[in-house]
Amino acid sequence: MTPSPDDHEVAAAVAEEAGRLLVDVRAEHADLEGSALKDLGDREAHERIVALLGQARPEDAVLSEEGADDLRRLQASRVWIVDPLDGTREFSERPRDDWAVHVALWQEGRLVAGAVALPARGVVHRMDRPQPLPPRPEGPVRLAVSRSRPPAFVVDLAERLGAELVAMGSAGVKAMAVIDGTVDAYVHAGGQYEWDSAAPVAVAIGHGLAPTRLDGSPLEYNRENPWLPDLVLARAEVDDEVRGALAGLA
Repeated sequence: MTPSPDDHEVAAAVAEEAGRLLVDVRAEHADLEGSALKDLGDREAHERIVALLGQARPEDAVLSEEGADDLRRLQASRVWIVDPLDGTREFSERPRDDWAVHVALWQEGRLVAGAVALPARGVVHRMDRPQPLPPRPEGPVRLAVSRSRPPAFVVDLAERLGAELVAMGSAGVKAMAVIDGTVDAYVHAGGQYEWDSAAPVAVAIGHGLAPTRLDGSPLEYNRENPWLPDLVLARAEVDDEVRGALAGLA
């Protein structure tokens, strides 16, 4: 990857290249499955991302799910927040395609660039290249939910909304499903870290959406403790309805 003056280009290029690497890892290691394939994908994608960011933005700090947390990032003005492989379970279950790579840039208190690659689908969603959301079909609100372990909280929310639950894999895939029109909202309350949501939130902001915590408070990044347990991301037509139902569950 050639260094670019544009942080959006860096985010997209790094996410895309790490995604290509993961596709190759999956194809070249047909003998691996389960935790062995997960661990290999996590490690190789992390190493590639750190190397690429080191080339393109050597002065910036990096917070990665797979790396040791260097708290000097708290004094940095620019921090890349990355999840090298979002959805390791899905990645390890061939031929599932609902896994992602997250690359976001936090600068002086806000997310300023971000990309979510869906490598098995050949798609990269970018903060700086918003597309109009597809028209919402008539019918109940569609909520993204985990395919393997739908939390009781979201089931209760769906009952309150009269919503349809749409099962899918990783956090990034669920968030991007709002962008591509597959669902109307993604609500998470089961615990996440900053790298789980930073890039999806950046892309959503670029598309004119207003993601927040469950209580409506802002999503804050590059904190000492990167635990960021909940998220509400909804398209504008259903945002008030979803937040009203959440208030009723409080």
